[in-house]
Amino acid sequence: MAESTDKPGTGRHAKRIRSILVTQPKPANDVSPYFAIAEKYGIKVDFREFIQVDPVSYKDFRKEKVNILDHTAIIFTSRNAVDHFFRICQEAKLEMPAEMKYFCISEQTANYLQKYIVLRKRKLFVGLRTAVDLFDVIKKHKNEKFLYPCSDIRKDDIPEFMRANGFKFSEAVIYRTVASDLSDLSDVKYDCIAFFSPSGISSLFVNFPDFVQDGTRIAAFGPTTAKAVRDAGLELDIEAPLPNAPSMTGAIEAYIRYHHGAEIAKEQARNNKQKA
Repeated sequence: MAESTDKPGTGRHAKRIRSILVTQPKPANDVSPYFAIAEKYGIKVDFREFIQVDPVSYKDFRKEKVNILDHTAIIFTSRNAVDHFFRICQEAKLEMPAEMKYFCISEQTANYLQKYIVLRKRKLFVGLRTAVDLFDVIKKHKNEKFLYPCSDIRKDDIPEFMRANGFKFSEAVIYRTVASDLSDLSDVKYDCIAFFSPSGISSLFVNFPDFVQDGTRIAAFGPTTAKAVRDAGLELDIEAPLPNAPSMTGAIEAYIRYHHGAEIAKEQARNNKQKA
């Protein structure tokens, strides 16, 4: 939760959160902490992707003059990167050599590679969760020539690390991150909107240029998203990850408990008394 000078449940925080818009795809199954929050606090939770991924054509990729097989290691930071890298390889009729090394930002991304290669036959190196975690792994492989397939909008941390440490390194834009068409949404009047990237903030104003925050609480995951919220002139109310709230849902619940915990407890007590 972002720092607040207001007392719990006062000022702009006085209104209870009864509706949340999550700017990500709806989970494939019902096992999601968002649904748990919805049930626990009687909150309506909607999901709508604010950004979409468009492929870079093989023709445009060739203009980058990046020869994939000149590299000995590939850095993957997302499933999108994996999908579009192997799409480019297929269109180029390239088969990855058995000795190619793969450096993945997380176990989830590494496991996703199974869609395209047999993991037990490949040289795979995995970080814990963030790019910083992966740096410790990469440092042990100074002699590799790395390729970083990425979006046209990406963080600077990996390129800056590779250059600062003298690695042989190329990057290739293989997909583009653009604003989704949100014209099907009549408005964005929610008590809370949760964002996960600066691109999501950009999409908000592309689709709703006259957006006024008023009492809407803005939640942001990650420091770059939080900065984008503030740069857009919006009030940041809920920030994750924090030591006591490593997830977005944890941060939202911490906010609800801080500002409206007493009110919710009284309401639940009344409901229990009526049922008894």
